[in-house]
Amino acid sequence: MNEQSQPQPQPQPRPATPTPAPAPGPSLPPPRRGADWMFGGVYGTVLASGLLAALDQKGGDYTPFYDASWVLVTAATAGLAHGYSHHMTTHQRGSVRHRWQVLTRALWNEWPMIAATLPTVLLLVIAGLAEWDSYGVTAVGLGLNTALLFAWGSFVAIRVGYRLRSALLIGLADAAIGLAIIVANAVIK
Repeated sequence: MNEQSQPQPQPQPRPATPTPAPAPGPSLPPPRRGADWMFGGVYGTVLASGLLAALDQKGGDYTPFYDASWVLVTAATAGLAHGYSHHMTTHQRGSVRHRWQVLTRALWNEWPMIAATLPTVLLLVIAGLAEWDSYGVTAVGLGLNTALLFAWGSFVAIRVGYRLRSALLIGLADAAIGLAIIVANAVIK
C-alpha cells in the first residue's frame, strides 16, 4: 500500500494552562549576589589597573594623591553610569516613588565595582605618604590587582558552585586580564 494514501493523524489540541495572576505591582530588582560580585569586582579591579597604568607617565609629575582621587572618582562615575543604564533598560511601569526605589537599588548594586578599586586607591595614598617612586607603585599595584583578579574569580566561582579545580582555572582566566594590562603597559610605555 502506498504511504501517501494513509490518513495522517491530526494533532490534538492542548488543554489550556492557567496563567498566573499578575503581581500586585512592579517589584524591586533583587540585590546582587554570587556571580554579580565577580562582575563588579573584576570590572572595578580592571578599571583600577587601567587607570593606574594610564596615570603613570614617564617624565611627568608623579601625583599619587591626585591619581588616587581620579581612580575613586572614575569608579564612582562608572558605577553610577552602569547602574543608571541597567535601570533604564529594565524600565517598569509604576509610581514615581517606585521608579526612584528601583534606581536606588540599581545604583546600590554597583558597590562591588567601587569597592574593588579601593586597594589601588589605598596603595596610591600610602605611596604619597611614603614618597614611593611611580615605577615601583605602578608595578606593585598592577601585580596586586592581578592577584586580586585571581582571588575574585576563584572565590566567586567556588561560591556559585564550581569545583575547586574549575574555580582555580576561572581565577587564572581573570588573572590573565591583569597580565594583559601589565603587558600592554610595558609595550605602550
